[in-house]
Amino acid sequence: MDKKYCAYICSGCGIGDGLDIDALSGVVTEEMTMECKVHECLCGAEGRALIQKDIDGGVNAVVIGACSPRVMTNEFNFGADKITTRANLREQVIWSAMKPAEGEKPSPDAAAFLNESAADYMRMACVRAQKTELPDPYQLEVLTRNVLVMGGGIGGLTSAKEAAAAGYDVVLIEREDKLGGKALGWRQSFPSRAPWTALEANPVNGLIAEVEADPRITVKTGTEVARISGAPGNFGVTLKATGTKSEWDAPAKVTVDEQDLINKGEKEDPNDGLHPYTALNPEALKIGAVVLATGWKPADVSQFEHLGYGKIKSVVTNAEFEKLAKEGKVPAKVAFVQSPGGKENSKDFPYSNSVLSMVALKQAHYVVDDNEDGQAFVLYQHMRTPGSMELFYKETQNNDGIFLTKGAVTLVEEKGRGASVTVEDTLFGETLNIDVDMVVLAAGMEPMTLHENSINLAYRQGPTFNDLDLFDGYADSHFICFPYETRRTGVYTCGGVRKAETMEETIDDATGAALKAIQCIESADRGVAVHPRSGDKTYPEFFMQRCTQCKRCTEECPFGALDDDERGTPLPNPTRCRRCGICMGACPERIIGFRDYNIDMIGSMVKAIEVPEDDADRLRIVAFVCENDAYPALDMSGMRRNGISHMVRVLPVRCLGSVNMAWIRDALSAGMDGVILLGCAYGDDYQCHFVKGSEIANRRMENIADTLSTLGLDSERCKTEQIAITDYDRIPAIINGFVDEIVEMGPNPFKGF
Repeated sequence: MDKKYCAYICSGCGIGDGLDIDALSGVVTEEMTMECKVHECLCGAEGRALIQKDIDGGVNAVVIGACSPRVMTNEFNFGADKITTRANLREQVIWSAMKPAEGEKPSPDAAAFLNESAADYMRMACVRAQKTELPDPYQLEVLTRNVLVMGGGIGGLTSAKEAAAAGYDVVLIEREDKLGGKALGWRQSFPSRAPWTALEANPVNGLIAEVEADPRITVKTGTEVARISGAPGNFGVTLKATGTKSEWDAPAKVTVDEQDLINKGEKEDPNDGLHPYTALNPEALKIGAVVLATGWKPADVSQFEHLGYGKIKSVVTNAEFEKLAKEGKVPAKVAFVQSPGGKENSKDFPYSNSVLSMVALKQAHYVVDDNEDGQAFVLYQHMRTPGSMELFYKETQNNDGIFLTKGAVTLVEEKGRGASVTVEDTLFGETLNIDVDMVVLAAGMEPMTLHENSINLAYRQGPTFNDLDLFDGYADSHFICFPYETRRTGVYTCGGVRKAETMEETIDDATGAALKAIQCIESADRGVAVHPRSGDKTYPEFFMQRCTQCKRCTEECPFGALDDDERGTPLPNPTRCRRCGICMGACPERIIGFRDYNIDMIGSMVKAIEVPEDDADRLRIVAFVCENDAYPALDMSGMRRNGISHMVRVLPVRCLGSVNMAWIRDALSAGMDGVILLGCAYGDDYQCHFVKGSEIANRRMENIADTLSTLGLDSERCKTEQIAITDYDRIPAIINGFVDEIVEMGPNPFKGF
């Protein structure tokens, strides 16, 4: 692309009042050799007209020095064939200016500090424009627009129905010999409409009829997945009869030849480009995206010996009791035990949740509805009935046949054909002994592990998902920000395999998962990312001639976007890619990059920062800031006029995992005095949008201490911090505290070299 540049500086929003705009414009024209224009309101009609006039005259690379790149995105969008880069002069310069402490006079150099900061941001924005190339989206030669739904319960039926209603063909597989899943055994469902007090008919049979009558839905019962290979828009899926074994049951590594077929379609294939595994199976399918609706199973409650499950016949789980209720075999006197009690009387059963509370209330109604003198005892430590279900709870409280109390069940003993239940620490402050016909334990809803349900991915990372222990087996990529998404692009979860849900919640969930699957297919068709960088047309490109087969990129990718051959050469799957850049940060040879985000670009931006020599008031600290949480928090800090040290230069990155250690070594070697990385929280309660990027960056930073020591530098000159998007008021203390540490250490001894 032959570029014609022009830079524009906005003097509105206080920028012109706090900066020497003429001097700033001079930096652009003289140092960066770009034409530079100033306007008092670039985002207004006149300002946009000024830029558009230049674009009509041939300008195709625009540099905007104004507000944050997170705002006014439409106003500064000049088309996909134009390059636009932005310098944040408002939130991170003018609005983040340090204020003098109470009683102190403003520093005589304060204005100079602000101008130096603004000049560096304009230099970096200009360098970014120079180094950016327009993306060339990756598009599959053949794209499949159908959806595979795994699981024929409420979630799977709903996903299939909704995807078909949107005009997509669906293949619905169910491992049992009929559709319906666990819902087939449910007698009634919770209230779903006002006044939220009456149980409703189970809708599963009507849903099954709709699905079976839909011409767009192909139903395969008694079937499960043998293998899923390929990538979004081009999955190759083989099926097998439930319970049968196949050569795909054992995890197998993808071969080079298979990978060629998956991604490139360059070889002649008698199965029309299907993955080689499909050649052995007449049930082979081409699939665009997958919805995983494989449900849950009752959690194990036999470990609580004092409750007698497995020893006393009259002690059953809630799932077993529901089956009895549907068969009309409801005893007249039943105790519903919601917590294990005993010494751990404040805890709940494994995988306990609000659904279990409502199940107990529903089943208590069965007892009094089916028996003239029925009595139900609901014994709980925690009663959870969110939203409108609180009305159902209150209606249950008012039922004379249902007794609810908080207490610890310390013992269940066999008594005749029934059982005796001992309850301590009740709301009455006394111990109760209740004789009942049956005891029902609130077994939790444990997600079916993905290996049990044979998703069987032909990925380098294995047949299922990594690190599911973080979510007790729930298959999420980012539970809060990206519901339904798993760590394998194009595979979406709903229902019990994602989280414990009521039937109504599952229906909503399944609809969302179907929509995500559709979005994935259409995004693959356009060659853009699905999430979280939705619409991003770039993808990692590899300069393979310099690849040393170290495998770091393939091992660190959290999403399985890279396979490899027997030598360790990475085999990219662009439609699996989330565009985080973690592979780029991992590569020691610096051979991975994006058209608008690469090692050379960010390194050049760092070098564009002016480093004054031997001036303790003008040290330079580079902050690599994650664009997902930390950068928005930094902007919000500026909006609140929180002061940030003038010594800091912020450089947004896609993910801390994309930070290549070469940037840090080069920055310190060039005389920068410190480097701080601000990224998402990691660990058990991680908030990282790319799952492990922040954690990987922290690990790399720990390892860079050896490198710094070889340079004769203190390892304390580098630091990582975890930032949530709500930490805008913590950020000044974090950054300014680090600056104080650097000031105490003194200037980088490499200054001037």
